[in-house]
Amino acid sequence: MIELLTANTPNGKKISIMLEEIRFEYKVTKININKDEQFRPKFKKISPFNKIPVIIDHDNKLSIFESGAILMYLGEKSGKFYDIHNKISINQWLMGQMAYVGPMLGQHHQFHYYNSGKSEFGENRYFKIAEKIYKDLDERLLSSKFLAGKEYTIADIATFPWIARHEWHDIGLIKFKNLTRWYLEISNRDAVKKGYDLLQKGEKIPLP
Repeated sequence: MIELLTANTPNGKKISIMLEEIRFEYKVTKININKDEQFRPKFKKISPFNKIPVIIDHDNKLSIFESGAILMYLGEKSGKFYDIHNKISINQWLMGQMAYVGPMLGQHHQFHYYNSGKSEFGENRYFKIAEKIYKDLDERLLSSKFLAGKEYTIADIATFPWIARHEWHDIGLIKFKNLTRWYLEISNRDAVKKGYDLLQKGEKIPLP
């Protein structure tokens, strides 16, 4: 049994989508980050940086923090979406999401969506970076069906929930035809639909 300690964020949705894709039995333990539950001492023992998500693999008595590391672990454990023969490409695109796509779009959310009008410099800076991310992904997907190659992998699973916040970005996803094609294809996967609705409240994936 996998226990997923998480919140309804892009990083949280990565793991619920992966668990649905590999069809592992799991339960969700909600961490209310709006009430600072991630800073409780018990949670810090398994998440040194006080971040969600974390999984506990109760069968192996093992806890894992950081969403990228969790995806790699689940990919190896299941033998799915993390092809040993394509690991270099998968790892590159996964690390690109972890180090660049997620953090930069997260800053864009802070300045453009949550705190609009408070910092012209911050809004302009991260809007430009977010737009470049869309362009970079679109360019990659012109020559590749998925981010790491021909097959759907954990790199796509990691990136998708961040692009699913496109309504917050005001970039215009529909303007990027290759990225839109990729986004719609992943959106139509049954496991993605179920995993995206992390809290089982009927949350739908936003269309372009």
